[in-house]
Amino acid sequence: MTVSGTSAAPLRVLYSFPHAIGAPGIGTTALQQVVALRRAGAVVVVVCASVAPGVALEDTITTLVIAGRRIPHRAFGRIDDALAFHDRRVARMLRGGGFDVVHTWPSGALRTLLAAQSTGVLGTRESPNTHTAHAYAVARDEALRVGSPSVRGQSHHPNPRRLAREEAEFRAARLILVPSERVSETFVEAGVDEAKLARHRYGFDPAVFHPIGRTDDGSRPFTAVFAGSAEPRKGLHYALEAWRRSGIGADGRFRILGRFAPGYRERLGSLLEQPGVEVAGFSDDLAGEFRAADVLVLPSVEEGSALVGYEAQACGCVPLLSRSAGGQFRPGLDGFLHEDRDAETLAEQLRLLHGDPGTLRRMRESCLDGAAALTWDAAGVRMLEIFSAALGR
Repeated sequence: MTVSGTSAAPLRVLYSFPHAIGAPGIGTTALQQVVALRRAGAVVVVVCASVAPGVALEDTITTLVIAGRRIPHRAFGRIDDALAFHDRRVARMLRGGGFDVVHTWPSGALRTLLAAQSTGVLGTRESPNTHTAHAYAVARDEALRVGSPSVRGQSHHPNPRRLAREEAEFRAARLILVPSERVSETFVEAGVDEAKLARHRYGFDPAVFHPIGRTDDGSRPFTAVFAGSAEPRKGLHYALEAWRRSGIGADGRFRILGRFAPGYRERLGSLLEQPGVEVAGFSDDLAGEFRAADVLVLPSVEEGSALVGYEAQACGCVPLLSRSAGGQFRPGLDGFLHEDRDAETLAEQLRLLHGDPGTLRRMRESCLDGAAALTWDAAGVRMLEIFSAALGR
């Protein structure tokens, strides 16, 4: 599929990723974007720090690999210095010409985006989370609420140097790609011109996430899952409070899939000891977990657009998400939305779906009917549409 038209030459995109592409987390997002952009008709050259083991990706240049050996970011003394080294390499490539678009990622993009300005290339910047200042403030406040302060080195621990650099990147970018309405709102609240924001979306891999093998035959109890990093900003404490208020623990189960941030598990205390709660830890088979579950519970107070929401829907697992979780579904049809920190509404949603199999079945079927619009390929088409429109194609 292509959006570039039959007569125009395909867009040439320089894709800059200052980490290991294909690694878990944002590395997977970056890899899927590259593959989807190519399927949509773009010519994409990737410049990344390294390529994750087991990943094969053509037209890739690595900036932190020498003689086949990966140089860890910490070898530079500071991670910031490794990101800056990558950024300088990409900026030099861009000045060599031959590209229509350069797409960049946080903290390793400023020189590249300034080079894009000077060469007339469309410079775009990924924003996988809310505006950095907002993310820091919300993560800090939520950690204080539960008495589990963040520590240096965690992803959302306040870092003035990083904040200044990312705000400079926001100013230098011609477009900032935002994956949800809530993310867009935080940029506008921070004074960024709304015309600079472009709404795209993330996706799921249908080869992995699909409903084949679902267990909806009554052989298991009503099952809710939380999937993600167990830290205050992800709102697991609200999910557990909602589970308590719902009163369905006696014949339901709530599986927690993810690693706990330091000190957070201890602060949850008796909430983890409720009937039905199972602390399963990190899972490398999320698709299997979603196929064996009825609902995904994700009450984040700070998020970009959680990939687990897309993946759960593709498996027929109904999402119950906070507004800040960045879900891509039709509230009341494919899933339920609740306001941030609203454990009571979430409890009501759990009670409803636990007690009304017909509604649960209809919402599950609606999830599956709409899944085709949420694949990575669909996301790639949207991303290329954004680039093409900005270039007047």
